[in-house]
Amino acid sequence: MGTSGCHLCDDAEVLLAQCVNLETSDIMLVDIAESDALLARYGTRIPVLYCTDSRQELNWPFDRQTLTQFLLESN
Repeated sequence: MGTSGCHLCDDAEVLLAQCVNLETSDIMLVDIAESDALLARYGTRIPVLYCTDSRQELNWPFDRQTLTQFLLESN
């Protein structure tokens, strides 16, 4: 989750694209600015990765190794 104009979100998206094919994966990019509830919950923590199955969150900052581990544990 992130929002437009967030350079950290852009960095996280680039890192994510290095680990998975965003076009063929089940990963959704969610703009928290479109929801008051998401904005209230994540406004100061973005970017955040959230796994709907495990309900685990990965908060920024994270590196490629941490991201890869999160993705493996989320499958």
